[in-house]
Amino acid sequence: MDLVIVFIAALVTALATGLGALPLLALKDASQRMLGAANAAAGGLMLAATQLLIVEGVDESAPRTLAGAVIGVVVIWIIAHVMHAGHEHDVTELAGGASMRTAVLIVAVMTAHSAAEGIGVGVSFGGGEQLGLLVTLAIAVHNIPEGLAISLALVPAGTTIRAAAGWSIFSSLPQPLLAIPAYLFVEEFRTALPIGLGLAAGAMIWMVLFELLPEALDRAGKRDVALGLIAGYAV
Repeated sequence: MDLVIVFIAALVTALATGLGALPLLALKDASQRMLGAANAAAGGLMLAATQLLIVEGVDESAPRTLAGAVIGVVVIWIIAHVMHAGHEHDVTELAGGASMRTAVLIVAVMTAHSAAEGIGVGVSFGGGEQLGLLVTLAIAVHNIPEGLAISLALVPAGTTIRAAAGWSIFSSLPQPLLAIPAYLFVEEFRTALPIGLGLAAGAMIWMVLFELLPEALDRAGKRDVALGLIAGYAV
C-alpha cells in the first residue's frame, strides 16, 4: 500500500481536531459561570474519551492497559508538580478562565493520547485499506470533540479561537507522524498500543479530577458544573 495514503489519512484525523474550536465562537464575553461550565464540559469530554481508551486497551491487554494508566497518572502528576512549583502564585492565570498551567497540561495529555490514535491508524491499515479508511473516518469524527475539549480550556484562559484551533491540531500531529511506522511494523506497535492507551487514560483522569473540576467549581456552582460535565460526556 502507498505510504502516502496512510500519511494523508492520519493527517486528516489531525486536521479534524481543529474543527472543535468553532463552537467557542459563542463564548465571547462569557461570564464566570459560563467559563466554569465550559471547564466542566471539557472534563466531561475527556472522561468520555477515557472510557473509550480503557475499553479499547483492555480488549488488547488488561495488564498492559493498567500499567500504562498508572504510568500516565505518575507522569502527569510529576509534570503538574514541577509546573506548580514554578508558579506558586498562579501568575499564569488569565482572563478568569482555566489557568494557563492547566491548559498546557491538557495539550500535553491530548498529545500523548493522539500518539496512541496514530498507532491505531497505522495498525488498522495493516489489516487492509478498507479497514484503515474506516478507522480513519471514526478517529477523525472522534477528534472533533477532543478539539472542543482542548479549546474549552484554552479560550477561557485567554487564547484566541484561531490559536486554540492551531493548538488542537498541534496536539494531534503525533497521528500522522506515528501512523507510518505503526503500519510498517504492525506487530511491534500492536503490542505497545495498550500501554499507550492506558497512559493517556490515566493522565486524562488525573487532569479532570485535580485540575479541570476544581477550577470549574471555583467559577460556577455545583449545579452548573454537574450539568457541564454531563453535557460534555454526552457529546
